Amino acid sequence: MSQGLKGIKTIRDFELAGKTVFLRLDLNVPLDKKTNKITDETRIKAALPTINYALEKGAKLIVASHLGRPKSKDDKQYSMEPVAKRLGELLDVEVVLMDEPDSEGVKHFLSAPMKKQIICLENLRFDERETENKIELAQQWASYTDIYINDAFGASHRAHASIHAFPSVMKQKGIGLLIEKEIKMLDGLFESPKKPYIAVLGGAKVSDKIPVIEKLMDICDGFVIGGAMAYTFLKAMDIPVGKSLVEADKVKYAKEMIQRVEARNKTILLPVDHVTTLSFGDTENIKVTSNAEIPEDRMALDIGPQTIRNFRACLEKASTIFWNGPMGVFEVPAFAKGSFAVAEALANNPGLKIVGGGDSAAAAEASGFADKMTHISTGGGASLEYLQGERLPGLEILRPIKQSEVM
Repeated sequence: MSQGLKGIKTIRDFELAGKTVFLRLDLNVPLDKKTNKITDETRIKAALPTINYALEKGAKLIVASHLGRPKSKDDKQYSMEPVAKRLGELLDVEVVLMDEPDSEGVKHFLSAPMKKQIICLENLRFDERETENKIELAQQWASYTDIYINDAFGASHRAHASIHAFPSVMKQKGIGLLIEKEIKMLDGLFESPKKPYIAVLGGAKVSDKIPVIEKLMDICDGFVIGGAMAYTFLKAMDIPVGKSLVEADKVKYAKEMIQRVEARNKTILLPVDHVTTLSFGDTENIKVTSNAEIPEDRMALDIGPQTIRNFRACLEKASTIFWNGPMGVFEVPAFAKGSFAVAEALANNPGLKIVGGGDSAAAAEASGFADKMTHISTGGGASLEYLQGERLPGLEILRPIKQSEVM
């Protein structure tokens, strides 16, 4: 089981005035391939409280992040330039983009008074030593850093230099306000959650969710299952699913899970009707089924209207809701109603509602109800790994334990 924040300091535990603070952030935002403009600035806005706190306390601030998966520093479409520009606008400060993050230029800039200025390092992955977790790269950053703060929850499951090697050589290290909130919210899903507690699970694969299902089995009062993973469960119940996506090697697990949930007298809701079409992306031949069976020449890409009513009725009664995974291909308006209806049901619920990262976070944003959620994780894969009980390298390295115990 996770140790939560045990032994980890937060940015509030340090005297920041006059100190150089290195903030490892998750500013890995999507960019339009043609215009290079930011299409979703959720992660940038999520980082602002920690940045503002450091500035208010008088820190000299360096912010750093990766962006995408560049093959080399010549992949200019992955430059941090648009992110640095947007940060400057949101913070009303000058953001100086440093092309060579490990150069003497950073030290030179830090030696002068910094009034309403922060340094933003160029894409950390432009240097291959970042993903290789190289200690010499970490030591270069450490040579001009007083305090290291990790606020990049979405990258904390990766043992990269800025996440793992860097804090290993720093005495003063901790987390920012975003990671602190993320961990407290996610821990709340397992530590005395208010009942009834419903987990809404969707997305493509059952296999991605098995560890989370196992952890939630004895804590939740019920599961609401949509998305493509629902078709594996329907197949397990011998209900025809047509050409819908099925994980054949997980049908047995799905059947056993249904039996285990029912043996505990808990709820498990599956789709009873579907929005179907002839092939993926086909919006010309849409039909809604009258029941849970999907004709053999069709595939389901969203939950149907009666399923939406059933799911909504269940969620209305919940005091705690965890949502991970969309109900359909929400990026296509014709198949977005299910995901948006779940988002609306959460928005209207006065209880605790936490949305896992990745596609469910994107669906919540697209629905227009994001601001009504208690918390939307920015973590993506890191959120799922944390909920599964796995130890994240970026958190473990910040605990006061021997290095050998982390590896």
